[in-house]
Amino acid sequence: MTVIVPDSEHRGLVARLPSTVRGLALLARFDRPIGWWLLFWPGAWGVALAGAAVTRWDLILWLLLGSIAMRGAGCVYNDIVDRDLDAQVARTAARPIPAGLVSVKVAWLWLVALSLVGLLVLVQLHPLAAGVALASLAPVAAYPFMKRITWWPQAWLGLVFSWAALVGWADTAGDLSWPVWWLYAGSIAWVIGYDTIYALQDREDDALIGVRSSALALGGRVRAGVALFYAAATMLWGVAIWTIRPDPLALAALLPAAAHLAWQVATLRPDDGAGALDRFRANRFTGLLLFLAFLVVGTA
Repeated sequence: MTVIVPDSEHRGLVARLPSTVRGLALLARFDRPIGWWLLFWPGAWGVALAGAAVTRWDLILWLLLGSIAMRGAGCVYNDIVDRDLDAQVARTAARPIPAGLVSVKVAWLWLVALSLVGLLVLVQLHPLAAGVALASLAPVAAYPFMKRITWWPQAWLGLVFSWAALVGWADTAGDLSWPVWWLYAGSIAWVIGYDTIYALQDREDDALIGVRSSALALGGRVRAGVALFYAAATMLWGVAIWTIRPDPLALAALLPAAAHLAWQVATLRPDDGAGALDRFRANRFTGLLLFLAFLVVGTA
C-alpha cells in the first residue's frame, strides 16, 4: 500500500500566516521550494556551459527570481485547471482551491501578480533570450491538459521545465547552437525520470479517476524506466560537454551527478510514497552537481 504524503502541509512559517495569505503561499508552493529549484537549474546550466557563470552572476540571480515567480504562476494556473481532479486525489485534496481556502477569482489575480514579476525578469534579457522565454508560454499553458490525453505528461513537463537552459544560453552565447540543444535534451530526459518518481505517489488515485502518467504506463518497470531516462540524460549531457570541450577528462565532471542519479534508482521503492518523494527532492542536489560540472567545463 502506497503511503500518501499530502501535497499541502501547513508547517513552519506558512502555518503562522493569516488564512488568506497562507492560501496564496500554498497555491504558489512557496512552502515547497523544490519546484523552483528544478526549474532554475537548467537555466543556470546554460549560463555555466556558455562560460559565463562568473561574469553573468547577475543573470543567474534574475533566472532564480524568475523561476520562483513563474513556478508559482504555473502552479496557480495548474490548480485552477485541475481543481476538480485535485478534489478527488488524496494527496491534492488539501490544495487551497479544492479546500476552499482561496477562490478561483482570487487565484486568477494572484496568477497575474506573479506573472508581472516574471515580466520584470523578462525585460532584463537580451532580445533573443526574451523571445525564447516568451515562446515557452504555449507549452506551459498546455501542460495541465496533457495528463488527460497522453500517458506521458512527464515528457511535456520536460519540455517546459528544461526551457530555461535555452534562455540562459541564448542570453550569454547570443545564439542557439548545438551544445544547448544537447543540454536541453538531457534535461528533458532528467525531468521525465524524476517526475516519474514523483508520480508514484498518485498511482492508485490516478488509476481510479482516469488520469494518465508515466508511472502508470511503466507499471512494474518503473525502476528500469527511470534508470533508462537518467542514463539517456547523462549521455546527452556528455555530448553537450564534448561539443564544448572534446576531452575525456571533461566528461569526468559528470561522474558525481551520474553517481547521485544511480543512487536514486538503486534505492527507489515504487510502493514507498515517502521514499519516492525523498528521491524526487534529492534532484535539487543533482542540479547543483551538474551546475558545478558545467561551470568547470565552461570556464576551463
